[in-house]
Amino acid sequence: MTLQRNAGAVRRFGKMMKFGAWLQTLPGKLTPPPFRLMQIGSAFWQSRALYVTTRLDVATVLGDARLDCDSIATRVGADADALARLLRLLSALGVFAEAGPGIYRNNQVSAFLRQDHPGNVRAMILMHNSDTMSRPWYEQLEQGIRSGTPPFELTHGEELFAHLDRAPDFARLFSEAMDSVEALSGDSFATDFDWSRFRRIIDVGGARGSKSLAILRRHPGLQALVLDCPQVIAEARTHWAAHPDPDALRLEFQAGDLLQALPPARDERDIYLVSAVLHGMGQADCLRALRNLARASGGRGAPIVLLEQVMPETGADLSSASFDMQMFMGTRGRERTLQEWQRMFGDSGLKLEEIVALRSFGKLLVLRPQATSSGN
Repeated sequence: MTLQRNAGAVRRFGKMMKFGAWLQTLPGKLTPPPFRLMQIGSAFWQSRALYVTTRLDVATVLGDARLDCDSIATRVGADADALARLLRLLSALGVFAEAGPGIYRNNQVSAFLRQDHPGNVRAMILMHNSDTMSRPWYEQLEQGIRSGTPPFELTHGEELFAHLDRAPDFARLFSEAMDSVEALSGDSFATDFDWSRFRRIIDVGGARGSKSLAILRRHPGLQALVLDCPQVIAEARTHWAAHPDPDALRLEFQAGDLLQALPPARDERDIYLVSAVLHGMGQADCLRALRNLARASGGRGAPIVLLEQVMPETGADLSSASFDMQMFMGTRGRERTLQEWQRMFGDSGLKLEEIVALRSFGKLLVLRPQATSSGN
C-alpha cells in the first residue's frame, strides 16, 4: 500500500514547477547573448546588495511602516545617500517597494528578511554570503574544477562539516540556516507522506528536530528520537529548554553518528528519517551510512526514508544544478540521479520500495533491507 498522500495536489505542484522552470529559460532566449552573459557575470552585485541589506536588518527596521531613507539610515547606522542607492537596486529586483520618492516599505519578498517573520530566511542569506562560504567560490573554484577537490577544502584546509566542528559561531549560523530550509521547501514532507502508520521516527542527523516536530504536530500518537553529533544535541537540548513547546516533549535526543552504529529499530512501526544528509557525503561514506541504516533496520521491517533531491539524467533545472554545485563547493557529496541512487542502494543491501513525490524540490525515497542484507 502506498505511503503517498495528496497525490492530486502533488501532481499539480509538479506541473507548476515544470512551468516555472520553463519560465526561467525565457531570459536566455529573449535577451541578446552578450547582454545575457553580462547579466550572469554581474549577478554577484545583487547577492552582495541583498547580503548587506540583511546585515543592516533594514526589513526588520521597516516592519509595517513606510520610511524615508534618512530615517532608515539613522536607525541602521548608514549613510542616507548610499543606502538609498542600495534600496533602489533591491526595489528594482523586486525586494522592497518604493512607496514614494526616497520612501520604502516591505513587500511580500522583503518580509522574509524580517526577524519577526516566522518563515524568515535571514540566516540562509547571511550564511551563504559569509566570508566562510563565499571565499571558496571566489578564490578556489577554478582550481577545484581542475583538480576535483572541493573549493571549500582548498580555501580552509578541511571540508565543510569538519570546519563546523571547529567554528562554533559559524556552526550556529549554519544550524539556523538549516532550520529555515522549511521556508524554502515547505512542510509537504509532513503532509504528503502517510506518517500515521508509524509510532516512532528515528531522525538521523535531525539537529534540533524541526522536521520531526513538524510531523509530530500533525500526529499526536507519534514520538521521535533525534540523533546527531554531541555538540548539536547539546545545543538542541539548550534550545528547547529555553523555548518550551508541548509537542517538543515528544522529542528525545541522543548523540550518535550515521557513520557508526545506529539505534536499532524496535519493530515495523519505527521509521528512519534521513533528511538532506547523504547528498553531503562522498560515495564511500554514503555507502557506509546506507549499510549502517540497513543493519539498524535489520529484520524488524522498519522502513528507511531519505529526503533528497533526485537529479534528472538530462535537462536539470537551475535549482537542482545550483544545489549540486553548492555540494561540490563544500563537500565530497553531490545531488544524485535515480540511477546513481539505485546503484548505491543495491550495493548497500537496500531496495527502493517507493518514491513519494512532494510539493517541494525533494522526494522521499522509501527503502527496506533486502533479504540478503544481513551479510553486508
